[in-house]
Amino acid sequence: MQHPAEGSADGTTTVLQPGFLASLFHELGADEDEEPTGAHPEPPAGPQPPEPPAQPPAGPPAGPSAGPSAAVPPQPGPADAPADPDDPVAAHGRAAALTHHRTLAVQADHQRLADLLRRAARPVSAMDFESQLRSYQPRPFPDAGPGTGEPEPAWADFAPPEPAGADPEQPRSRRLLDSGYQRELAQARLRHQRALREWRTRQAELADSGAVAARQAHEEAERARARAVQEYNDSLEECRRAYRQAEPAAVESLLERALAAAEGATQDLPAPCHAVFRALTRTAVLDLDLPPLDTVPALSGYRLTETGAVEPVPRPAADVRTDYLRLAARLALRALQAADAVDTEQVLSGVVLNGWLRLPGRPARCLLSVDADRDALARTRLVPDAGHLGDGGADGGVYAEAEHDESLLRLRALAAVITPDPYADEAVLPWGSASSAVPALGELSPGEFARLVRAVLTAGGLRDWSVRLRGPAGLVATAEGEPGSRLPGRWVVWASRGPGPVTAEEIATLAEAVREEGADRGLRMTCGRFTDEALDLTGEERYQRIHLMDGPGIRELARTHLELPLTL
Repeated sequence: MQHPAEGSADGTTTVLQPGFLASLFHELGADEDEEPTGAHPEPPAGPQPPEPPAQPPAGPPAGPSAGPSAAVPPQPGPADAPADPDDPVAAHGRAAALTHHRTLAVQADHQRLADLLRRAARPVSAMDFESQLRSYQPRPFPDAGPGTGEPEPAWADFAPPEPAGADPEQPRSRRLLDSGYQRELAQARLRHQRALREWRTRQAELADSGAVAARQAHEEAERARARAVQEYNDSLEECRRAYRQAEPAAVESLLERALAAAEGATQDLPAPCHAVFRALTRTAVLDLDLPPLDTVPALSGYRLTETGAVEPVPRPAADVRTDYLRLAARLALRALQAADAVDTEQVLSGVVLNGWLRLPGRPARCLLSVDADRDALARTRLVPDAGHLGDGGADGGVYAEAEHDESLLRLRALAAVITPDPYADEAVLPWGSASSAVPALGELSPGEFARLVRAVLTAGGLRDWSVRLRGPAGLVATAEGEPGSRLPGRWVVWASRGPGPVTAEEIATLAEAVREEGADRGLRMTCGRFTDEALDLTGEERYQRIHLMDGPGIRELARTHLELPLTL
């Protein structure tokens, strides 16, 4: 039976909700002007019980009339009242919990990125030939029981010692006449014979039980292991011989193995690297697949708006770009270190590395390219320290700025070109291509082209090279030729790797440089061609000491002096 609440003026029933805030909000949102319907009869008058019942009675409420209003179902009490889906307090709590959950997920992504950056900065182990040699360590046969592998009893273990008082100068026959010694000798022979019989019995039992066959099988397996190790080391030595002779298959095999071992430090972030060796210029061209752009978190978290909506908080675009370039730079430095560490025989003259971003349904984009020779790799610490990573939160201030990041600074010190924005489809032109081991003259990187020019002219007789200027377009250098050589005197060499034509103004500039250097002759080399005006200019008398060489001429010199073919 329901009773009027205490303090109620009109005697209507007030149903209490669990929780103070929920009941208060329910009372504030209730319609006070709404009149109760006639479906609920007035409670009977009478004395009130000390406490109201926890739930309404199971049957219809008692009343003065038993008309149709008596069939109204009982009203739910506080214990079984369903939650209001439109309750603003409950909706706000759910939104706050969702915001917190999503923010924790974003923070976990930031922690994963920081862990990847640290692991990518670890130095890799050198995978040279010495570290790949195997050694054979024999494994003992496990004893199956007493007597397994027991040697045959020897008489020397049972023979009694010589008589203590015997004169060493006397013949042995006189010492044998000692009666005590004879008794000990006879007992020793009996012990030896007994030991022999027991040993033969044990050997027979072992043969019947299969232990001898097991030992023979174990020894055969050990011989097979030793033979396999020796064959592997012999094949490795053969690979070393081929590597020293700069055979492309041997060089590429060693590089691929070293790059795969370096990738193992970040197995949860695949970054495969393919290697091609150009015996023409002794250069390794590495194609590194960079991770997807979504590897770097684009959000710093989530927040709850005033209207109760869950809203993402994006990071600054500059921080996202910097973090991705930092990760790409560390992966590139790790690949360079693996290639440099494995080249203990100093076969490589340089390394060209291209970092490619491959997206499904779109052509690959080159985001960074490095062209470094052996000297540049030797004087550069290729693996940066990970200590400059901060311990702050997940916002954009965790990492070092792009201007002070070790990995980016060291990669740029190797004359690398890096895209300013990998998210804006801004690609760079790779220095070299790994499509073929024998490239065309125009496909050579700046480092390869400079080494080829020096090797060709050195084979022709020029010595004492001094590079004055070197860049992506080519190089300017001076060299000396012996008096009796094919290129005598002092020369100024200007070589360009671009396909553009050489004009008459460039010929005049070279002639001026020859005069300033006090040189005897000048050589203008190009992978392209010369304009008609430039060819006519060299016919004049004051340009007689200027010599021209185009792409076909360079290819012919490479074939004649170095026996290296260049494709057209």
